[in-house]
Amino acid sequence: MSQFREDPVSGDWVVITPGRLARPREFASGEDRKNRALPREECPFEDLHKSGNEPIALYPKNSGENWNIAVIPNKFPILEFSATCPTPISYGPYKILDGKGRHELVLTRDHDKNFAHISGEEAFILFKVFGEEYSRLTQDPCVEYVSLFHAWGPAAGASIYHPHYQMLALPIIPPHVRGSLDGSKRYYEKNGRCVHCDLIEFEKKEGKRIVFENEMALAVAPFASRQPFEIRIFPKIHTPDFKSADAGLLRGVTEALQKTLQLLEEKLKDPDYNFFIHTAPRRGAKDYHFHVEILPKTSIFGGLEWGTGIIVNVVDPDTVPDTLLK
Repeated sequence: MSQFREDPVSGDWVVITPGRLARPREFASGEDRKNRALPREECPFEDLHKSGNEPIALYPKNSGENWNIAVIPNKFPILEFSATCPTPISYGPYKILDGKGRHELVLTRDHDKNFAHISGEEAFILFKVFGEEYSRLTQDPCVEYVSLFHAWGPAAGASIYHPHYQMLALPIIPPHVRGSLDGSKRYYEKNGRCVHCDLIEFEKKEGKRIVFENEMALAVAPFASRQPFEIRIFPKIHTPDFKSADAGLLRGVTEALQKTLQLLEEKLKDPDYNFFIHTAPRRGAKDYHFHVEILPKTSIFGGLEWGTGIIVNVVDPDTVPDTLLK
């Protein structure tokens, strides 16, 4: 069983999960992912029944072997399902919480097409599936937050080449998310406005850091970017929870995400990356604004970052559009 452990000084939670060491790895960091990937016929996500990956859900519904999107349990989960909610216990000065929750994967069918290369309609449908599965997971009263992310390439933490997306239903609100929620709430209480809506308005007015824009969404290099070529994609309409976004808004966000990933691939020589969907927790947060964050793996943290938490970014966010759009 995995275990959450709280740092009594910072209040941050970490997860200790030795079982993850057993997960398969198709390639090592630094090696070309396409050349080192398993052949299609050996991929565990090609024939789900053969590999023992029995689906939780298939899309289209009742599609059997003709599925386009599949939801499966992670065979090497960070968190494991339990019918009872975990309760914090004390261990000396520490606090411990059993690593109970859910860890699932969302698969797209094509072995070689990541999010940037599926069709626009497929991308839209995939985000709709994310919303449906998110709604299902948050029906569990033990779940406080659902983390939804994608890792592309070994430097981003992906152990299997076939494109897949991870959903973790957590019994806590993660420290980074808590900080973002608290900051949004403080800004709203002080100014009476959503901080992200104000950021969108300012970025549109300045026009320096915009990478892509359509009627519904804005892709921008954040003014205080933590990594080179970090991009955030905001819906222009204030929407705290992505699962409640209407079809038009979702199409705008997925188009912006695809176009941005295509630019990063073309201009930065196909870097590994993570993207995350940041959304309000299960209990809601009306002053929050859902968005997607992309972090290309173009640099690593050093002593200052790890020792102080101060991030050093060697690329001025003002120059990112010039690099990606020229």
